[in-house]
Amino acid sequence: MSDEALWANIFKQKNVVKENMFTVLKRIPVFQDLGYKELRAVERILHRRHYKRDEVIFRENEPGVGMYIIEHGKVHITVGRENKLLVLLSNGDFFGEMALILSGKRTASAIAHEETSLLGFFQPDLFNLMETNPKIGNKIMFRLSQMIAERLRLGTLENRQLKARLNVLQSELETLKKGKKE
Repeated sequence: MSDEALWANIFKQKNVVKENMFTVLKRIPVFQDLGYKELRAVERILHRRHYKRDEVIFRENEPGVGMYIIEHGKVHITVGRENKLLVLLSNGDFFGEMALILSGKRTASAIAHEETSLLGFFQPDLFNLMETNPKIGNKIMFRLSQMIAERLRLGTLENRQLKARLNVLQSELETLKKGKKE
């Protein structure tokens, strides 16, 4: 599998090294509006998971239950049977955040590229947090909605560009077909 990615984590903070859980959380956009005590509350409900090299974290089309934050290590995000690499994520990156809001199937697979330690933040924990501490829960949901809206905006722009390029190619093809008939 090539380390050349089709897309990158647009929310990645640069120069992230192995740090403690609290420091990692402060850098994650989902949690950036939280204060010290609020971050400590989130820290208490996270689930630490360890994965060996090439171990599957989740597979495409499995039900999504939450997001993961890379405390240390590297993770391949892939699609399809051929495991086409979308992105290689590393320390401080996060993935799977859509599953905090949507109850649906994963759109990609996540595979540990090396020994990796992840922090899991799962939908039931978020919903419980929203009930027990609505201020924290609402801050997290607001940031999630902003992130998803930005991805939707970028996807729409890319879709427009691809459609314009397709129209040009279709026009060129029609011109070539007309030229052959004459």
